[in-house]
Amino acid sequence: MGERSGVVVVGSANLDVVLAVEEIPRPGETVLARSRAEHVGGKGLNQAVAAARCGAATTFVGAVGDDGAGRRLREALAGAGVEVRTRLLERPTGTALITVAASGENAIVVDPGANAGLTDLGPAELDVVRGAGHLLCQLEVPPATVAAAAAAAVSSGVVVVLNPSPVQPLPAGLLGDVDVLLVNEHEAAALSGPRAGDGVEHAGSAVERARTLVRRLLPDVPAVVVTLGAGGALVAVRDGAPDGVHVPGLPVEAVDTTGAGDAFGGALVAALEEARAHDGRAGGGAPGEAVLVAAARTATAAAALSVQRHGAATSAPHRADVEALLRESPGRR
Repeated sequence: MGERSGVVVVGSANLDVVLAVEEIPRPGETVLARSRAEHVGGKGLNQAVAAARCGAATTFVGAVGDDGAGRRLREALAGAGVEVRTRLLERPTGTALITVAASGENAIVVDPGANAGLTDLGPAELDVVRGAGHLLCQLEVPPATVAAAAAAAVSSGVVVVLNPSPVQPLPAGLLGDVDVLLVNEHEAAALSGPRAGDGVEHAGSAVERARTLVRRLLPDVPAVVVTLGAGGALVAVRDGAPDGVHVPGLPVEAVDTTGAGDAFGGALVAALEEARAHDGRAGGGAPGEAVLVAAARTATAAAALSVQRHGAATSAPHRADVEALLRESPGRR
């Protein structure tokens, strides 16, 4: 087996159409937008750009349409320093319709377009996956493709990080190939399912609910990171602290939360890959608790910077800005 390095992202690429509104409309309600903008996006593209901006050698594997939007997405990836391995398909490039409220909260509807056409990975694409240090996937491309990528990664000692968003049924065996599960509270609850008497519905805080949820998930995966929005993240590994480790959020004024979770995911994997390369760790498997906590601190800072900017991929911060914020924040290193 040859030397592995860098981050490979297998995922989606979309053109985001963003409508700024005072409040996100309720069912049956019509509201007027204050402005309209277009940005490059898609969870896979966003996370690839975030990882590259945080210093990781990053390759993106996905699919776009052979149209103007697809060319724009490919140029944006290349411009961020990402190696582009996208298929050109005879279907429209994926599109996301995003409403952003004055509070910074958002609601998103995605038309997968070409992303849905990534129904398998060819030999060359699988070789790219096998050559990585870390594989990062989401669920805006067919889950069977994600499962194939994860299986190829595990067979070659690549660390697999799965962000199961949007949450949906997973192919049999996929969780068994995951080293780090990256979820928000909603995704964690959906994946773990209800457990009578465990009290998650009545827990008093987001951190307490997350602790209950990771106890449900750790039998299936060796490490879990639950993002908590402004509250930071909870990191839990099987052999670590019984209640996990809470990484506090950074107090900032949010203007657009659209890309925050993806900025977190890309920065997290970039930090994990840097730690793996620094330690000379050749094999796969989940990182230790200390390494994962340190990576989550970096990712939390990246997310805090992201919400202060508009757009998704465009809001992902560069490594120098993340490091500066960490230096300015006592106890963050």
